[in-house]
Amino acid sequence: MERFATTRGLVKQVTADGGLAELAKKFFDNVESTGENAFKGSHGIMKSIEAHYDGDALIVEVDNEKPDFSNPDSIKEAQQDRVRWTQFLDESTGYDAKKRGDKAKEWGKKANKAKSAISSARHFMSLANNLPDETREKAESLIEEIEAALEAGDNTKAAGRGEKLSKLLN
Repeated sequence: MERFATTRGLVKQVTADGGLAELAKKFFDNVESTGENAFKGSHGIMKSIEAHYDGDALIVEVDNEKPDFSNPDSIKEAQQDRVRWTQFLDESTGYDAKKRGDKAKEWGKKANKAKSAISSARHFMSLANNLPDETREKAESLIEEIEAALEAGDNTKAAGRGEKLSKLLN
């Protein structure tokens, strides 16, 4: 499963234009809607494509077959399938390939920042002798919120709570 950030307002626009399944029909075969903004389909080497919007992100699951590398026509068709896939991602996210990569790195950094804040806070609390109980309780509460946000896939909220945790203990 992969997650791709979308541009602001794009999900509403796609919904107004008939939904993600309608958009997918421009690029793939055998597309069937599985919800308001969700579909299943296939095309060429992509024997199974499932996608849906979740908040401001596109979530996709793709099962690819390997092309016949001994057949030049098969390789050419596979390349054309990948071009279609890239065009679909461009339209369904509002970002080009470079920007999608940048957004994915940014998303990962937020998770790492939150995890680092938890680690630093726990280490600090283990060394601190005169840390008030009230501060310790607030810190533990924030750690629980961060862990819950990470579990729910909300890295932005987790990073924000991580900053709050760091400020609390500094």
